[in-house]
Amino acid sequence: MTAQEEWLEVESLDLDAQGVAHRADGKVVFIEGALPGERVQAAITRRKNQWEQGQLAALARESAQRVRPGCPHFGLHAGACGGCKMQHLHPAAQVAIKQRVLEDNLLHLAKVRPQQMLRAIEGPAWGYRWRARLSVRFVAKKGTVLVGFHERKSRYVADMRECAVLPPAVSALLLPLRDLIGTLEQRDRVPQIELAAGDAVTALVLRHLQPLSDADAGRLRAFAGRHAVQWWLQPKGPETVHRLDDEGPELSYALPEFGVAMPFKPTDFTQVNPHINRVLVARAIRLLEPQAHERLIDWFCGLGNFTLPLATRAAQVLGIEGSAVLVERAQQNAQANGLAHKTTFETRNLFEIGAGELLAAGHADRWLVDPPREGAFALVKALADRRASPVAGWQPPQRIVYVSCNPATLARDAGLLVHQAGYRCSAAGVVNMFPHTAHVESLAVFDREASA
Repeated sequence: MTAQEEWLEVESLDLDAQGVAHRADGKVVFIEGALPGERVQAAITRRKNQWEQGQLAALARESAQRVRPGCPHFGLHAGACGGCKMQHLHPAAQVAIKQRVLEDNLLHLAKVRPQQMLRAIEGPAWGYRWRARLSVRFVAKKGTVLVGFHERKSRYVADMRECAVLPPAVSALLLPLRDLIGTLEQRDRVPQIELAAGDAVTALVLRHLQPLSDADAGRLRAFAGRHAVQWWLQPKGPETVHRLDDEGPELSYALPEFGVAMPFKPTDFTQVNPHINRVLVARAIRLLEPQAHERLIDWFCGLGNFTLPLATRAAQVLGIEGSAVLVERAQQNAQANGLAHKTTFETRNLFEIGAGELLAAGHADRWLVDPPREGAFALVKALADRRASPVAGWQPPQRIVYVSCNPATLARDAGLLVHQAGYRCSAAGVVNMFPHTAHVESLAVFDREASA
């Protein structure tokens, strides 16, 4: 039996949703399309000294968690859409695997074991993606336009006619959008359409490399009227985004539990999955346990997704962000929600913050930390440094709730908090923000040790 024909026992999934197996000689094989517990053969596409990579070629024993994908464009075949990686795995099993990824990262990278594993935050597995960046490609040889995600491991745009993770009304727009772009004078100069859906309106941001003619603008307006969408235009960078017309409602989403409405622009960072975001905000705030008399800090506050709900529960909340533009927008959102008197916003370089700047931010009873994928290393290191060099009159927060979109950087920061800053990891759990992908979102609770 050749190496390619060897039957392999799949042991686990990696962070790219590839099955992990070992050959008889111990060599690791990563297999796209294979699931834990399966016995498979792999068609090898890449070889290195220590590992190989390939695709599922034959299946002798199938996992009980294998399911029929919900989208006809998913798979390993040529031209398959690369937007999802795990549609062949039951959604409940996806969550369990992500929970294991979180636990493994905390244990092996940080030597941290949470005292409690929280029940995963889950929601709809389909139609959840209210934000998306769709590539556009005019294929001159075929005289057609493609609108969708890229093909798996390719720069080509998949020939998508529907998308099960987009809201059904948006999925139904894929073919009409292809037809629309095909009629534009600038059809070969339109590389991208960005989707941003709010509670009351769906916005489409058209990236165009040349100014639109009046005729093309008229075609966009006619499309908007037929399909009840709102067009925004992006002639250059994100700062150039503007509405085609000023009429119609603004984009916003609600956090009903806190009586907060969050206006946003289509290129602002907001969570892709609004259903999960509502639950995440409520869970994070319940875990933080803010008291009515307390002062809190929301690090990496963005537009105020956590700051404003927190302000409905505490005396004062300081939101800190690295962008002056975001801080201004967060202030506007606080004003619009009648919370300006309970919130303050500041701009700081959160990736270079030091122990001295913690003093400038002032004492806070509790912190909410919600960094990007890079994590909050400078912030937690500053906290550890402050513990090593205490200052009279300043105390670290009693509790920190850390919301993460990268389990590796969460683990790195958790190691600092637990082993150097004087905290214990009281709880942690996953947030399935992106069903059918390998993306792991999570949150963790850190409590200050009594002796720290």
